[in-house]
Amino acid sequence: MPDFSAPDGTRLAHHLRGSGEPLVVLPGGPMRASGYLGDLGGLDAHRQLVLLDLRGTGQSAVPADPATYRCDRLVDDVEALRLHLGLERMDLLAHSAGGSLAMLYAARYPERLSRLALITATPWALGLPATAEQRRAAARLRASEPWFPQAFPAFEAWLSGSGDFDPVFLPFFYGRWDDTARAHADREEDETNDDAADVYGADGAYDPAATRAALARVAAPVLVLAGEADGGPSPALARRTAEAFPKAELAVQPGAGHYPWLDDAEWFTRRVTAFFSGQGQGQGQGSDD
Repeated sequence: MPDFSAPDGTRLAHHLRGSGEPLVVLPGGPMRASGYLGDLGGLDAHRQLVLLDLRGTGQSAVPADPATYRCDRLVDDVEALRLHLGLERMDLLAHSAGGSLAMLYAARYPERLSRLALITATPWALGLPATAEQRRAAARLRASEPWFPQAFPAFEAWLSGSGDFDPVFLPFFYGRWDDTARAHADREEDETNDDAADVYGADGAYDPAATRAALARVAAPVLVLAGEADGGPSPALARRTAEAFPKAELAVQPGAGHYPWLDDAEWFTRRVTAFFSGQGQGQGQGSDD
């Protein structure tokens, strides 16, 4: 397992999958070990995936200062990884909560990005959290599923603040609630550093106005990929993320939830590979939806 030192001396691990040109990958959670990403639906057949375990997760060390779990502080770790890999510029892919980290990195180091893919990315860095109504609307799309009658009331209680997070509504986060999705969901608790997750978006982590201003100057092409059945972010919210970049394209994966590489690996891999090979829709905001 390769590792390197963060600027504060914390030892950080990254995992290599596949061969070819490196593609740096930031996990979500927030603060979930990168193992849940697997090979991103076979994307490792096209690129060498460099999967970072954020500090305090997976095989990376716990930092001396817990305040360094804050999203804006983690930007230094991403830049340290680029330097460790010896890349002048890098292709970057980020999932879910990792999308806000990637946006903060792009804002601070725009000249170090070749291309950026934001996969079902939560745009907290832009001051755009997913709303309860967006999540409800996506959930209602699943009304014909056999698990819906039991899951929706618990989901509604969680969204309204009258109930706790309940595993019974985990199917809403997946486009297909099959054995693969169940096994994937079962891993989350063991792979997530809950204490670190509480710090990730703490006060001071985000400055949406400053981030928007910086991202408006990012020259790198950006892909914003949303799942058609995902409520956080919904395709409409993903479109607003794309609007923050000068050269962004929006892709909406049919039938996909929050983990689109599990729902249709072939569609996901084809679309992401095309983007990183320069065969996307090109400059300006576009959509596959």
